[in-house]
Amino acid sequence: MKKDVKLVKKVILGRTGLNVTTVGLGCGGFSRLGLAKYGEAHSASIVRKAFDMGVNFFDTATAYGTEAAVGAGLTGIPRGDYVLSTKFPLFDDNWREGCVPRFTETLDASLRALRTDYVDIYHIHGVPPKDYEDVRAMLVPELMKAKDAGKIRFPGITERFTNDTSHNMVAMALADDIFDVMMIGFNLMNPSAAKTVFPKTTEKNVGVLGMFAVRRALADPPLMKADIQRILDHGQGGPGLEACEKALDFLMEPGPDGVPAASSIMDAAYRFCMHTPGIHVQLVGTGNPAHLEENLRSMTAPPLPPHILEKLESLFGNSDCVCGQEVPQDIMAEMFSKK
Repeated sequence: MKKDVKLVKKVILGRTGLNVTTVGLGCGGFSRLGLAKYGEAHSASIVRKAFDMGVNFFDTATAYGTEAAVGAGLTGIPRGDYVLSTKFPLFDDNWREGCVPRFTETLDASLRALRTDYVDIYHIHGVPPKDYEDVRAMLVPELMKAKDAGKIRFPGITERFTNDTSHNMVAMALADDIFDVMMIGFNLMNPSAAKTVFPKTTEKNVGVLGMFAVRRALADPPLMKADIQRILDHGQGGPGLEACEKALDFLMEPGPDGVPAASSIMDAAYRFCMHTPGIHVQLVGTGNPAHLEENLRSMTAPPLPPHILEKLESLFGNSDCVCGQEVPQDIMAEMFSKK
């Protein structure tokens, strides 16, 4: 794998000036570094393996429950050799109650778990459009106080892509131009951010973290079929798009040169995102070291061939109604319950 690791590139994360790898380890999602199944020591070993393979960007959150594992995995590494991103949770409808003192308490707890005096990026996590104005009024002042106190370096915000697939909250945040970093949902079945968000983040030099490159719909054919049907029902599917479980099999078919464009749907999905202008860091999550290596191979591979990109644009270029991850509400509630 060392041969592949050398290909992990670095970029400047927008106006933060942070020198980051274009691949970042996402420590949430369903895998959560394997924490629930294998325990903290295993999760910490995934973090250390990612660093040893050339990754210097690590994204976690209070809601994920993986901050302590990230802190353990990075112990002993000079603080300036990696970049940390974590988040203040906003998944309780009653978040406004006591949010100011809770903000400080939560951030301080994150710093202790991560074994550091500061985080490079501190996000307000999963902000729906309806809550944005209150976030700006109630929590942005706390972000700035924390920045002045040296606890965070740059303020960030993440969208709730599962419910805001057309990026309405991000549009409001970009108009205010408060946040230095944003986490944006983007994948080959909903590439809308490339047209509606990335030109504006590029203009404002806002750092972009890509999420949702690979979600359940790309690994579960019935879910893929359901998402495609939703696209068709919204009138957003291109000519030839059919709601079937083999709709993306063309990604693995031999091209004009006789070589398959991708080894799998997931391989194609990561390469699609990695080579889209406007994304600085593409996040990948896993609890399996072999899976981490496989994902990094995809994320350091060449772009998809032009004929594949053209077909994806034809089929999904107008789609903005799916996220690739329809999650039952009881699972969603457990995922983002207070820790």
